[in-house]
Amino acid sequence: MKNLVILISGRGSNMEAIVRACAAEGWQARVAAVIANRPDAAGLEFAASQGIATAVVDHRQFNDRESFDAALAREIDGFAPDLVVLAGFMRVLTDAFVNHYAGRMINVHPSLLPSFPGLKTHQQALDAGVRLHGASVHFVTPTLDHGPIVLQSAVPVLPGDDAAALAARVLDTEHVIYPRAVRWFVEGRIAVDGLRVTVTPPEPQWLFLDTQHASQKNAGEGA
Repeated sequence: MKNLVILISGRGSNMEAIVRACAAEGWQARVAAVIANRPDAAGLEFAASQGIATAVVDHRQFNDRESFDAALAREIDGFAPDLVVLAGFMRVLTDAFVNHYAGRMINVHPSLLPSFPGLKTHQQALDAGVRLHGASVHFVTPTLDHGPIVLQSAVPVLPGDDAAALAARVLDTEHVIYPRAVRWFVEGRIAVDGLRVTVTPPEPQWLFLDTQHASQKNAGEGA
């Protein structure tokens, strides 16, 4: 039984998707804790309602990133995590923190990495005129929004899209790919070689959402 610790900063919709998938699909794992850096993070209420331990390490109570990260790591390690899951955790983490969880911390970023790292990814995509946008689940490394990619989703950029509309479409796919990637980790099916991630037995490592036909397609379905 693997322990998952999920970090959030706000409503935690990806956290909720992972919690629900873990229960519905009977993973050999449990969400041991949900930890927020803000006491008003709405996702804490959902986690508590599911009987999951919650904690807050308020970044505003610390003078620097190093002391905050040290306190956060102590809180996380109290739950003996096999995997740390960043689910809308809006803090830039120090190299020491990231290295402490090397190979056992993942993140979902709302772009098709390596394109559009950082913030305001949906507006970046619109400004660049790309025809496809999406999300990436990746292992966390000291370089921001850079690390071995486990799974990606893509959606078309539609005429008339603004950043909010595009963000909502991408978020729908995050709720599919993030639980799937966590399940693969729990099942011990992920291998990392440099920046390349393989899944055994093989499964498609990308998802395409065809909004015009309201159907989800991936490589295994001939998309």
